Amino acid sequence: MTDAPEAEDDRLSTQIDTPKAEPIRMRTLVHLRWFAIGGQMAAVIVAWSMGIGFLKTPVLLLIAASITMNLWLFLRPPKRTSPGRAVLQLGFDLVQISTLMALTGGMANPFALLVLAPVTIAAASLNARQVLALGMATVALITLAATLGLPLREPDGDLLRMEPILALGHWVALVIGVVFFAGYAHRVTAELSDTSNALFATQMALSREQRLQHLGGVVAAAAHEMGTPLATIKLIAGELADELKDDPELHADAIALRDSADRCAAILRSMGRAGKHDLHMRAAPLRAVLEDAASPHADRGPLVEIHAEGPVVRRDPAIIHGLRNLIQNAVDFAESRVVIETQETPGLLVVTVRDDGPGYPPQLLSRIGDPYLSRRADAQRGSYEGMGLGLFIAKTLLERSGARLSFANGGPGAVVSVRWPIDRIRARDRVALTHNPSIET
Repeated sequence: MTDAPEAEDDRLSTQIDTPKAEPIRMRTLVHLRWFAIGGQMAAVIVAWSMGIGFLKTPVLLLIAASITMNLWLFLRPPKRTSPGRAVLQLGFDLVQISTLMALTGGMANPFALLVLAPVTIAAASLNARQVLALGMATVALITLAATLGLPLREPDGDLLRMEPILALGHWVALVIGVVFFAGYAHRVTAELSDTSNALFATQMALSREQRLQHLGGVVAAAAHEMGTPLATIKLIAGELADELKDDPELHADAIALRDSADRCAAILRSMGRAGKHDLHMRAAPLRAVLEDAASPHADRGPLVEIHAEGPVVRRDPAIIHGLRNLIQNAVDFAESRVVIETQETPGLLVVTVRDDGPGYPPQLLSRIGDPYLSRRADAQRGSYEGMGLGLFIAKTLLERSGARLSFANGGPGAVVSVRWPIDRIRARDRVALTHNPSIET
């Protein structure tokens, strides 16, 4: 048993579009560039005061170019930052820093590490293709700066040069830094984005469950409140039909009115059965909650057995939805049987869902519950390579209710245990029913 998310989760990924944020705000790039300009000016002033020799005019012109770019963006800021515009801005910074490095000693420049800043920022905000392009450009410019860099001069006129082996080591370190910082930043950002998207889908799924529950209560109240007036209409229509037997046309109208009242009453009874009374909206026996969670998957093939003895618990949409995802996973990968068992110990309530499928791959056990563990398109029945959003939603919802989940193999397939402190799940069942809301007619 693992996560093969239900069709509802698939629709969440296709129909619910999270707002597309800017890759990085232009204001952020401008602020970062001001910090870089301040650092560059400070380095130039310190080197000048120490008597270090370098081409001051070209260096100052490069810093002035950055200042000009920032002032232009300040006076004419774009409404939104597109990925292409962000790449151009970071590319400008990369060229400016690399050229400064080449003019101020190349690999001997102690601030050469700052050439990694643009590609690191890109890795945290742009897609892999754009990051790869900037990374390759960074390596190329570092190589040019190392090959064509102009040496610095000491106050007495001697050249400041690095030993060739040290220069090579510095170049290798910068190239490794490009790969490491860009790869690490991009991976962390992608995982944070996946988690954010999965949490958004979780909130939408829970919101839907709550709306359905509230709708059930409204329907039950409507069925209850409208039963009496419909019975009165039926009674009067029947009496009118008896009195109008001498007028076939009016008699037929009265019969039609009585039949319509019967039909309305039948529809409301059917709808009322789908709703829950006030007490059941808030609390229910543990077995009833498990049956509610398992009901969408009871007729999908494998036999679903519920062996449950337990207290009255909170009938929380989040709990039901989380358990439903776990049961769905078991049904998806079971050979013929899914067993849901409960155990109550002092201070603890345990719900166990087990199937007779192939079990979890051992290499994935430690990662179960991570969002988007692998691509949904790779999920096949009988394969556990599709675990992702559905199980993440279940784990998130159940943990928010105070539960702790554990995943294991055995019995003979996969086993999921959900443990609640009893005071976090138990509900009071000896409470008075409230009045159904009045419906104005």
